[in-house]
Amino acid sequence: MRKVFGVLVFAFSLIYSLKTFAHCEIPCGIYHDELRISQIQESILTIEKSIRAIQELSKEKENPLAINQLVRWIDNKDKHAEKIQYIIWQYFFTQRVKPVDSKNHEKYEQYLKKLELLNRLNFYAMKAKQSVDLKVVDKLRETLEEFEEIYFGKENKEKHHH
Repeated sequence: MRKVFGVLVFAFSLIYSLKTFAHCEIPCGIYHDELRISQIQESILTIEKSIRAIQELSKEKENPLAINQLVRWIDNKDKHAEKIQYIIWQYFFTQRVKPVDSKNHEKYEQYLKKLELLNRLNFYAMKAKQSVDLKVVDKLRETLEEFEEIYFGKENKEKHHH
């Protein structure tokens, strides 16, 4: 019985540690903003590929294998939309976009713009889960590019862009 309990505790610990992969909140000072942007870009590309596969497989309503693959592509699309939301919330909102004193108007305006763009990214990620419209993918890409420009600065965007 103790062995079973130990295995269960280990399994739950492993699952919890995998769920918290994005970053710690110690603060450790170890950040890799470009990596997070790249992960979001990869998820957007995966959402796009998933939507295209869903649209194609939806034409084969009588084929059980197509239905199976359809479900898998839907799940894949939703997981990558959730990954974007997780990075936005756990990494950018929680740790990287820090509150700014409203008396410093220039920095405060930039802070509000970052929050707005992160909120839009989050919104379009949710829309990606709700639909199979490729226009949502375009909105995700456009918003991410705009966020990169504000976050890294126009002059630094290109050197951070992969």
